[in-house]
Amino acid sequence: MRPYILHETNWHTVREMHFNTAILPWGATEAHNYHLPYGTDTILAGHLAEESAALAWEKGTRALVLPAIPFGVNTGQLEVPFCMNMNPSTQMALLEDVITVLFRHGVDHLIIMNGHGGNIFQPIVRELGMKFPKMLLCVINWWKICPASDYFQKPGDHADEMETSSIMAIRPDLVLPLEFAGSGEEKHFAIKGLREKWAWMPRRWVYVTQDTGVGDPSASTPEKGARFVKDCIEKAAGFIADFAAVTSERDLYES
Repeated sequence: MRPYILHETNWHTVREMHFNTAILPWGATEAHNYHLPYGTDTILAGHLAEESAALAWEKGTRALVLPAIPFGVNTGQLEVPFCMNMNPSTQMALLEDVITVLFRHGVDHLIIMNGHGGNIFQPIVRELGMKFPKMLLCVINWWKICPASDYFQKPGDHADEMETSSIMAIRPDLVLPLEFAGSGEEKHFAIKGLREKWAWMPRRWVYVTQDTGVGDPSASTPEKGARFVKDCIEKAAGFIADFAAVTSERDLYES
């Protein structure tokens, strides 16, 4: 039993402890090419949250990891069977309920450990920050902690070498052999502004990729994934310790 993992711990342990910081892993349930599990984003977000909290715990930081949310924003993948969508408005309602409970029990720091690129939490955090001015809210997009290009030959953005290697490292039992994987070839927008990303609209997945992947996974190895995930965990643990030590919003800024 790990006392910093809420779904593993118990009331006997919790009643004797004080947590000022909670970590909420938030993923998605969606197809990841042919070879990775639907739960890839949730598995990775949960792993990063749990392992970084463990390192922070060893250094004296009491951060509690909440059960992972397995549904993300997937409005562009509705044609793909069982790609589950949770609208941003639903995410905000859910997060507001979670914050209400946490704050009643002395938690005034919340970190969302995000594992899905479609989860855009910034507007939600801004709005909830007005409703809960004494709750410090932040988001970690775990895959951005370390530059993927420092670790991988062919980084993409969905079921690519980075995600494949990372799942190979932590849950090899859920990865099909790479000969099952599609190429992850992406069809780009035809309009220049959208292609250059200074104009934006959601991608429609059925027009973007034939295998649901974006990025070539063929060079993936568990060794690459283990190195990347380890370095991300170490940096995240340092952030958790620093964030938990902040006593007011003013302390977040240079003096």
